[in-house]
Amino acid sequence: MAEFTYVYGPVPSRRLGISLGVSPIPKKTCNYSCIYCQLGRTTHMTNQRKIFYPVETIIAELEIFLQKNIKYDVITIVGEGEPTLYSGLGQLIEKLHKITEKPIAVITNGSLLYDHDVQSDLIQADILLPTLDAYDEKSFKKINRPYPSLDYYKVLNGLEDFSRKYKGQLWLEIMLMKDINDDHDAIIKYSEILKKIKYEKLYFNTPIRPPAETGIFALSHERMNHVAEILGGFSIDLLSSHGFYSEIKNDYQALMSIIKRHPMNQYEIEEFLKSRGNTSPESFMKNLETDISIVIIEYKGYRTYRLK
Repeated sequence: MAEFTYVYGPVPSRRLGISLGVSPIPKKTCNYSCIYCQLGRTTHMTNQRKIFYPVETIIAELEIFLQKNIKYDVITIVGEGEPTLYSGLGQLIEKLHKITEKPIAVITNGSLLYDHDVQSDLIQADILLPTLDAYDEKSFKKINRPYPSLDYYKVLNGLEDFSRKYKGQLWLEIMLMKDINDDHDAIIKYSEILKKIKYEKLYFNTPIRPPAETGIFALSHERMNHVAEILGGFSIDLLSSHGFYSEIKNDYQALMSIIKRHPMNQYEIEEFLKSRGNTSPESFMKNLETDISIVIIEYKGYRTYRLK
């Protein structure tokens, strides 16, 4: 069977369990170009919402996928950029609810939560996972490198406003980076900001996969736990290598279908191949190393494979 275009996984999620992904936007289409992004720099920078693909086409593909009775815990709308840029998001969530009883989650950078149309779309999701990496305008431009028209305080006020309206589970995440947003002053500012946001869970992450830019370093596990204890959240800075899946029969094509949207390190690839009954992953690793569509990055003591 050919690779699916909009549906991928399931993949392991440190927050959501086994996540079946739905991507309604083109590759690297975003209104941020975050310095830590595991997909690399944004290549299609936009702040305009569009119907990139017909909702009916995405749903039809998912219905075919679900006929395989593959186990998953949640359907996650995320893809390869910012999903709230997809103007069919509300209709997509509505139709997803009609074909599955599993929760529908949306992972977003939170940049458009001030937009009433976006709020109307997201109010239907069971779980919303917005990020809040910056604590002021300066750090916003340094970390998220937003589309020029985006204003930090407008974005923050949108998050605060929507958090009070939203009836689902709002799980907030802050990406912490060494010597960028982890100092004492930053933590105090985060503490004040968090008081104004209504959320059920607060997660702290740090770059565990190669970031878009050099000079971006992860916090130690001890430091992560310390910050989490101060601000009252959970550290999720550990990798999970179990749970990757692809319906594609060819092992190499299956690997590529996942790497396209979710960079994998050497251990995750080996675990994935073993789960498919493959006993000689070395040949596949060699093919990846010579594939011109793949970039290999040495990071934190292991090799990560990412689509260019």
